[in-house]
Amino acid sequence: MLCLVENRFLPRTAAFFDLDKTVIAKSSTLTFSKSFYQGGLINRRAVLRTAYAQFVFLAGGADHDQMERMREYLSALCKGWNVQQVKEIVAETLHDLIDPIIYDEAATLIEEHHTAGRDVVIVSTSGAEVVEPIGELLGADRVVATRMVVGDDGCFTGEVEYYAYGPTKAEAIRSLAVSEGYDLSRCYAYSDSATDVPMLDSVGHPHAVNPDRALRREATLREWPILVFNRPVRLKQRLPAFSLPPRPALVAAAAVGAAAVTAGLVWYTSRRRAATASV
Repeated sequence: MLCLVENRFLPRTAAFFDLDKTVIAKSSTLTFSKSFYQGGLINRRAVLRTAYAQFVFLAGGADHDQMERMREYLSALCKGWNVQQVKEIVAETLHDLIDPIIYDEAATLIEEHHTAGRDVVIVSTSGAEVVEPIGELLGADRVVATRMVVGDDGCFTGEVEYYAYGPTKAEAIRSLAVSEGYDLSRCYAYSDSATDVPMLDSVGHPHAVNPDRALRREATLREWPILVFNRPVRLKQRLPAFSLPPRPALVAAAAVGAAAVTAGLVWYTSRRRAATASV
């Protein structure tokens, strides 16, 4: 059990969560493939290919080369998609697709970190159009996610503006530490993949969750705690009930920091900042 309340005289802290196979049981992006098909964005062949990619992802995780191939595939796949249509499809199907695959253990941790006075930040390689609504569903304070370039016509160009992957996740966390005043030595991080070792290594309390083989070896070597999440439960069915702070909708903003500037624009969402601005 986490300590109940952070000392208000100490620097701020946060808990950083990878999303896929850490907070939810599947790939967030691939989970929406059927909805994108029904919305006319992809064809049946693409649905089958994403289903296979989901199987590979769930069976043993994805190494660096596989993640690069998946990035290239998804970038090419979404070229020409209307961004507003994507957002509408995600909003319409979010609860049906994502709520049932949220790990009960992860939801409990998020609740405990909030109770302890820590910000909760989702750091995901998936696209912002998918991750931001999931972050809002989970009650996250901020989100760091991959951003695609959007053309003047409101459609994806197929180019990547910022790729939240590997070392760039750690750079984003360090940038947030500067802008938000986090003491990283007292912060927490959770991930399932060895590609997130830089992210885990950037905080004082790293945790391997459902780790792939490479991360399990690394976690064992470094004596990092290893957690097993295996109980997906709808938020409204959790006991005690999963309670979210009464905050306004997530508002997108840019994280400022030297590391972020060199890596690309790091975008995140901040509920607390929006709440403060509205007072």
